[in-house]
Amino acid sequence: MIALDTNILVYAHRMDSPWHASAVNCLKELAEGHTPWAIPWPCVHEFLSVVTHPRIFKPPTPLAVALADLETWFESPSLRRIGEPTTYWPHLRQLLEAGRVAGPAVHDARIAAICRSHGVSVLLSADRDFTRLPGVQVRNPLNK
Repeated sequence: MIALDTNILVYAHRMDSPWHASAVNCLKELAEGHTPWAIPWPCVHEFLSVVTHPRIFKPPTPLAVALADLETWFESPSLRRIGEPTTYWPHLRQLLEAGRVAGPAVHDARIAAICRSHGVSVLLSADRDFTRLPGVQVRNPLNK
C-alpha cells in the first residue's frame, strides 16, 4: 500500500504551489485507481493546520474549502484512513531509537510508525527527513 504525506496533500490543494500540477496528478492516479492507498490521520490534521494558517499562506485557505477537498479525497473507494493501531508502540519506539529522533522529528516518526503498522510499503513525500527512519520506503512523486 502507498501512503501520502502532508506536503503532497498541501501541494495538491494549493494552486499557488509550484508543485501543484505534479501533486494533483499523483493524487488523481491514486484516487482513481483500484489499488489501496492511505492517508494517515496525523497528515489530515497537519494538512488542515497548514493550509488554514494565516502566517503560512496569504490568503490562507478557508476551513470550509479545506474540508471540502478532504471530503472529495475521502470519496475514493480505494482510500484507507489510517491511525495508531494496537501494534503502533513497538514500531514507534524502534523508529525513534534507530533514527535517533528528537524534537519535531517525532511527528515524522509517528507517521512512519503508523504506516509500518498498516503494512504501507511506500510513503510519498517531499520531506527528506523520513529517509532516516527504517522500514518505510520514501519516494518523492514530484521528482519526475
